[in-house]
Amino acid sequence: MKLVIFGLSISSSWGNGHATLWRGLVRALIRRGHAVHFFERDVPYYANQRDLTEIAGGALHLYQSWEATAGAARAQLRDADVGIVTSYCPDALRAADLLFDSRSTLKVFYDLDTGVTLRRLQGGEPVEYVGPRGFRDYDLVLSYTGGAAVNVLRTRLGARMAVPLYGWVDPEAHYPVPPLERFRSDLSYLGTYAADRQRALIDLFVEPARRLSGRRFCLGGAMYPQDFPWTENIFFVRHLPPAEHRHFYCSSRATLNITRAAMAAMGYCPSGRLFEAAACGTPILTDYWEGLDNFFEPGAEIVVARSTEDAVAALEMPDAQLRRIARAARERTLAEHTAEARAIEMERIFDHARRPSPANAVSAET
Repeated sequence: MKLVIFGLSISSSWGNGHATLWRGLVRALIRRGHAVHFFERDVPYYANQRDLTEIAGGALHLYQSWEATAGAARAQLRDADVGIVTSYCPDALRAADLLFDSRSTLKVFYDLDTGVTLRRLQGGEPVEYVGPRGFRDYDLVLSYTGGAAVNVLRTRLGARMAVPLYGWVDPEAHYPVPPLERFRSDLSYLGTYAADRQRALIDLFVEPARRLSGRRFCLGGAMYPQDFPWTENIFFVRHLPPAEHRHFYCSSRATLNITRAAMAAMGYCPSGRLFEAAACGTPILTDYWEGLDNFFEPGAEIVVARSTEDAVAALEMPDAQLRRIARAARERTLAEHTAEARAIEMERIFDHARRPSPANAVSAET
């Protein structure tokens, strides 16, 4: 297939989780023989933190304005098998109009932020990448979140066909490596600052750091405010490019995953970072959300923390127990949650969606 994607970013991982995901999936798609064109607006804050300049075997189209790239986008869509517009694409509505007018066989929206999208809509807030007709004009809507969210995409936004396509990891980028002293910690957390993660971050990271003053905690990410409640044993690492993620995880005795509140409320929302850490062989401590056990078995492959006490207890587990949990999570991730596995799943979904009959209604499995 030829796929043309209009996304937020693949060239810079600064302040967003999309880029790392797209890099792994695009690599897998190209390896499987597909042609991929990715259109991305060249904005200063990503240009200043760019950590990818070309797509091996594919095409990266960086553009200054929609007017400057519309002709090239129209030309690429002319013989495309699939056109995809994503959440937070800054030109999503204009790209969608171009897509709907094109000969592209399959017109797709991929919401990588479903929980946030639905929360904003329910709160009456504008959602820049959702037009007045919702998703009615797309043939297919892919959702990074499953469960009840898939039905809401149909009933609230008019999606004709909505199917979850969950997160993934690229095993070529995330794997066990020797630890680095500058990232060494008993518990780490890697994530861009988000206000709706702050309460959980306090409970599961900051408070355990206060109680375990002899332990070392390491936080990595962008956009943290100056008034963040730091403690003397929390060490901060500014934005890390994807190539350093594996070293960050592998220098941790355990790492923490926290889900954005809007996504956790919907459930069935595994983050890409969850699979990254598992692929690196690092024990994972996570907040709880419905559907978690569809991806990892709590207690055997992942440790669930609902309170500060749970987080402290996890850090007091014997090393051997944490290693067993990490080993089991890595095995499951490499078997079920890789970019290659999602590329194959995407092919299957597209194949069903193109069938002009009721049989194309792929079950919206959680």
